[in-house]
Amino acid sequence: MIEILMLTAVLLPMLLGAALPLLRLGRRARELTVGGVLLAEALLCTYLCTLPDESFLLFSMTEQLRISFRLDGVSRLFSLVAAWGWLPVGIYAFVYTRHLPQEDSFYCFYLLSLGAVLGMDYAGNLVTLYLCFELVTLASMPLVLQEHTAESVRAALKYLFYSIGGAFLALCGIFFLYAYCGLEDFVPGGAMDPALTAGREKILRIVVFLAVVGFGAKAGLYPLHGWLPTAHPVAPAPASAVLSAIIAKAGVLAIVRMIFFCVGTDFLAGTWVQQAWLSLSLLTVFMGSMMAYRENVLKKRLAYSTVSQVSYVLTGLFFMSPASLTGALLHVVCHAMIKVCLFLCAGSVIYNTGKTRVDQLTGIGKEMPITLWSFTLASLGLIGIPPFCGFVSKWYLATASLRSGMEIFSWLSPAVLLISAILTAGYLLPITIRGFFPGEGFKGAERSDEGGVKMWLPLTALSAGALLLGIFSNGLADWLSALCTALC
Repeated sequence: MIEILMLTAVLLPMLLGAALPLLRLGRRARELTVGGVLLAEALLCTYLCTLPDESFLLFSMTEQLRISFRLDGVSRLFSLVAAWGWLPVGIYAFVYTRHLPQEDSFYCFYLLSLGAVLGMDYAGNLVTLYLCFELVTLASMPLVLQEHTAESVRAALKYLFYSIGGAFLALCGIFFLYAYCGLEDFVPGGAMDPALTAGREKILRIVVFLAVVGFGAKAGLYPLHGWLPTAHPVAPAPASAVLSAIIAKAGVLAIVRMIFFCVGTDFLAGTWVQQAWLSLSLLTVFMGSMMAYRENVLKKRLAYSTVSQVSYVLTGLFFMSPASLTGALLHVVCHAMIKVCLFLCAGSVIYNTGKTRVDQLTGIGKEMPITLWSFTLASLGLIGIPPFCGFVSKWYLATASLRSGMEIFSWLSPAVLLISAILTAGYLLPITIRGFFPGEGFKGAERSDEGGVKMWLPLTALSAGALLLGIFSNGLADWLSALCTALC
């Protein structure tokens, strides 16, 4: 029963997505069909979370190359984030995509990407995860290409090359792990056999380091972050929302599985590998925030913000303690909710006014108050102001690093996170201030309908969710803490 439900969650959106261009549905029928599937996926993934842990073999290509799936705490978390993140973006897209060429094409790849992401979430071993990781890239790349301009073609190719290059590094690591460690299925805490790795520790640490950096390309880890600020400004806002908030987490999920379910923290903690990863993630946090602060194109500013914020998550993973991992997974949820909201707000401004630059948004709150209020609440969450959810996750990350005992990183990490939070306030709050208080002599346009209820309702729901999740975060935090204790 569980096996059928998991396969249904993965295959249903992929089959419908592939069929959409052939069905040639009218707009109303397409919206009902796509909306129904997205809602069904969200409910199905939620129901799967109530079922016990399960793993099963789908088929074997060879004795070692097996396609398998598993339901565990990590797959529950990431599948819920994906399914419930795809739903409000899909509803929003029903309005936004009306001006795009080939709407069927957008929803085709939108649904294919959801199925591929869920395939990664439920993957039971590195081979299955890697195949779905590549499929996520191939299915989501056309979303960047949707506008059919020369700039979008360049951005899509850059996204493709960065992702495939990173996946190649990861594949090399998978080759070594399968050859020397005999890894087959994910095991909480790691599955490496010390007897098999004896004498090969140096080379294995090198390939694991490169594999994680390769998976980090999808998450925007320096130096493989360049696709994000290139792809987001040219992609449609709904595509940017899922790329930034959810698809970027595919890299996070792959790193979680690599470190905590394959290699194990005992093999990595305290080594140069951990120190190098922390250096890269903290550099990415600071660099992304600084570039966002200096950027004037709104969606590009949010893209640099994603580079920074996802590396908050990676920093938590690389400290490899239960508390830091709890903070990292909490931030996965918080960032997904907040960044979907911010990109959809940016898309609403572009759709209704055609304005794309921050310096054009003076007085936008008079014209689009619901959108700007949603943007403001989400911004407060991203900065980490209590009681929003971003404060809770960053509290876990900061306190975990202070207690890590890792010499320089125990104080450098909180310092970088604090500087990043100040920069985040610097590149988000002025939009709100100038939007609501444009100054004397401002002559703005009349109030807009803000795209109708299908556009502004997802924004209000997501921004309210960022507040409510922060206030009522104990349940989620306790569940994640128990999960993370078993992995570290």
